[in-house]
Amino acid sequence: MSEITVVGNLVADPELRFTATGTPVAAFRVAENLKSELPDGTEHEDVIFWSCAAWPSLGENVAESLSKGDRVIVRGRLRQRSWEAEDGTRRSKVEIAAYNVGPELSFATAQVVRNERRVPAGVGAPTNGHSAPDSDEEPF
Repeated sequence: MSEITVVGNLVADPELRFTATGTPVAAFRVAENLKSELPDGTEHEDVIFWSCAAWPSLGENVAESLSKGDRVIVRGRLRQRSWEAEDGTRRSKVEIAAYNVGPELSFATAQVVRNERRVPAGVGAPTNGHSAPDSDEEPF
């Protein structure tokens, strides 16, 4: 598994959608600024844009709690997804399947409000919501 942690700013508000089977997923992008010093002593900055997906309750919480410009920490695994687009072409994308997302608090404060445990009807013990479905289902 390729685990990754990214710290950066949300490029836009997270977008909450639902798969064809009703599973909630939040899609969001994070801009990570990487600063380095060149051999001549000048500073150089690169920006990497990461596509991220947060599934079930994590996705709902991300969509409800975070907005454009918020500085966040995202921890997850790199995942390549493939799907068939409406025009019949095959598409693929590399994204971070997030299992932890939260505000980065170096220059901000946050108030945490705990959700009640939710158990879908007909399901046994609640899951931690940290794994993304392994299907090729494209929610967007």
